Amino acid sequence: MKLATTTLLFCVAGLLALGTVMLYSASMADKGTHYLTMQLLWCGLGLIGCLLMASLDYRWLKKLAWPLFALAIFLLALVLVPHVGLKLNGARRWFRLPFGNARFQPSEVGKIVLIIVVAWYGDRYQRKMGTWTKGIFIPGAFIGLLLGLIFIEPDRGTTILMGGVVGAMLLLAGVRWRCLVPPVIAGAAFLAVSILRDPMRSKRIFAWLNVEQHKMDVGLQANEAMLALGSGGWTGLGLGNSRQKLGFLPFHNTDFILPIIGEELGLIATLLVVVAFLLIVVSGFYIAQHSSDTFGLLLASGITLLIGLQALFNIGVVTSVLPNKGLPLPFISYGGSNLLMMLTSVGLLISVARRARVTAPATGAAMEPEGLPSPQFS
Repeated sequence: MKLATTTLLFCVAGLLALGTVMLYSASMADKGTHYLTMQLLWCGLGLIGCLLMASLDYRWLKKLAWPLFALAIFLLALVLVPHVGLKLNGARRWFRLPFGNARFQPSEVGKIVLIIVVAWYGDRYQRKMGTWTKGIFIPGAFIGLLLGLIFIEPDRGTTILMGGVVGAMLLLAGVRWRCLVPPVIAGAAFLAVSILRDPMRSKRIFAWLNVEQHKMDVGLQANEAMLALGSGGWTGLGLGNSRQKLGFLPFHNTDFILPIIGEELGLIATLLVVVAFLLIVVSGFYIAQHSSDTFGLLLASGITLLIGLQALFNIGVVTSVLPNKGLPLPFISYGGSNLLMMLTSVGLLISVARRARVTAPATGAAMEPEGLPSPQFS
């Protein structure tokens, strides 16, 4: 367990350091040190959240699951109100904060809260998760409520991401895979219809399918990202020497920061980023496997899936393997809300690890962590 926790912290720290350096390099051409200053501020808040969550017993979250869910629903509904939520690029996803022109995205809170609530539900009804009522209809209702509010912002990328995360969590909780097939098919069909009826997003799909044909319009971002990755070679052009950040690659400091890493530091650095995320996922699942209860298992698995799938989607988008979804690269991309909640979730992983089962050397039997009571929360 110590190795898993150390690996997790080392990889997260490495990604944070790389993200800070690359954000400074990527943003010097337009905003100077503004992005760096705001990112460091959010990083500081995130580290405080990480330390706080790591020091607390994660099992207390069972008592807070539904109050947190109510708060998340309130914030997600409030952000949709005109003149309250901030509307940018056709989406109403943010609250404007009164300092530094900062914004807060309530869907980031919703992601973590949904994982907590599904973990609580799977722990509470683990013996009944194989039934349609307890395993599909009831969790489908509260999951659908929260994801529905995110969907109509609109934020289809986060909706798809969290649908995958909670679907996997339900399978781990005991839901039979064949019971998940009908709602997955229905959700996929609804998503497909909504995309086809949305001109902007349907153009993204067609541009992804025909990159060469759309590389000067809708597919410009994907084309410029591939140029950045390709021009870096094995070792890159050197820190600060990116050409694509000079107005060619849109959102190069947020969703498309990985191509700048590839251009300036090369393929080797890009692959090291991928390896770091793989190690985080392996460490997270190891912590989940050795958790002291079902709630810890599902909580750690959900957080690990969130980090891993979000990184996978971002890397898939910038390499043109997936259509553009607008998801940041965890711990690296500029974005205060995402960084804050990601670091807080890492703290929860550490809390689960600190209270994980230990194995008796002679018998190999699982034991409760010394000095910690057995879970008594309901």
